[in-house]
Amino acid sequence: MPSTSVPTTKILNTAVIVAALGYFVDIYDLVLFSIVRINSLKELGITQPAALLEQGVRLINMQMIGMLVGGIFWGILGDKRGRISVLFGSIFLYSAANIANGFVTDLEAYAWLRFVAGLGLAGELGAGITLVSEVLPKEKRGYGTTIVASVGISGAILAGVIGEYFHWRTAYFVGGGLGLMLLVLRIGVYESGMFARTQQQAVARGNFLSLFTNTTRFLKYLKCILIGIPIWFVIGVLITFSPEISQALNIPAPISAAKGIAFSYLGLTLGDLASGLLSQKLKSRKKVVTIFLLLLACIIALFLLAQGASETYFYALCVALGFGGGYWAVFVTIAAEQFGTNIRATVTTTVPNFVRGAVVILTLSFKGLQDNLGILETAALLGAVSILIALLSISTLPESFSKDLDYHE
Repeated sequence: MPSTSVPTTKILNTAVIVAALGYFVDIYDLVLFSIVRINSLKELGITQPAALLEQGVRLINMQMIGMLVGGIFWGILGDKRGRISVLFGSIFLYSAANIANGFVTDLEAYAWLRFVAGLGLAGELGAGITLVSEVLPKEKRGYGTTIVASVGISGAILAGVIGEYFHWRTAYFVGGGLGLMLLVLRIGVYESGMFARTQQQAVARGNFLSLFTNTTRFLKYLKCILIGIPIWFVIGVLITFSPEISQALNIPAPISAAKGIAFSYLGLTLGDLASGLLSQKLKSRKKVVTIFLLLLACIIALFLLAQGASETYFYALCVALGFGGGYWAVFVTIAAEQFGTNIRATVTTTVPNFVRGAVVILTLSFKGLQDNLGILETAALLGAVSILIALLSISTLPESFSKDLDYHE
């Protein structure tokens, strides 16, 4: 059995640092395809605008389907074998897949490697947040998860810079190399004490199906997923397809997806810091998510009404969109706090990946509806529906701030 951590009052401990750096590389690799989508597909022979959009949606969906499958696999493994094995196993898989992505020469290999990368990317965040939530005092765990999310999300800024100024193959090599370097930090990270105690007890661990056999538990699980959908609507639709949306808005300058990603994730980093600290100040997760959802609704409206705006204003709106969607840290913390130790890793790993996987539905809806409604009208409809559902979900979830997590389902 691996060594276990002891409870600590020190917020910036080894578990927090490694989880944060792991998530940094995770996010770098997660958004990289959105950044290099056009350049990489053109080099592989896809040149027509319609085909670039179609194949871009296909490859994003392959990655997201991988994350759905991986979320379940890593989540169950995290409750059965431990948080540490998932944390480092997932880092190794997505790093290897991204190095392989740098060598692709045809579209089919590209698509399947995005699927494998998605499998790996699915595990790191849930394992890291679960571990951090269990080793910090209940009054301070919000600070720890905020550090993990804020440092991690800033990885997209690096991805934007590398993707903009280096060849797309080099960008994949950088991401894979960073992940492999991070595996060196495995030494000195210990397993959660709460999980170790659960191993000694006769309780079922990692039973994914148990989330669906009890109505109250299932509805709580579903609501945890739905409150995060607007964040990935912003990333997976508005920012990923910002070049196409900017054309519909008659923005005079060509808009770079890489810059859009970098600017939006700058906003996400700032938003995660603000939402995490505000939740500690207000001693409430629910109030903060509600505030940020209402703010995000206003910013989406400004974004989709920015006809003929300048390049500078458009990118400023990308920062604002990121800030409005910057309640990711609070959202993942809520998922960790809603369920017992014997299924916490399963929930905390699957919830963000089901949110990311919802991009499949969002992008297919975006592609399917825009021919009839128009690209801006479709984006407005999808944004309104996702935010209204999220507001309903957060309003009916129990408050979890400062909740004791040492219990079983």
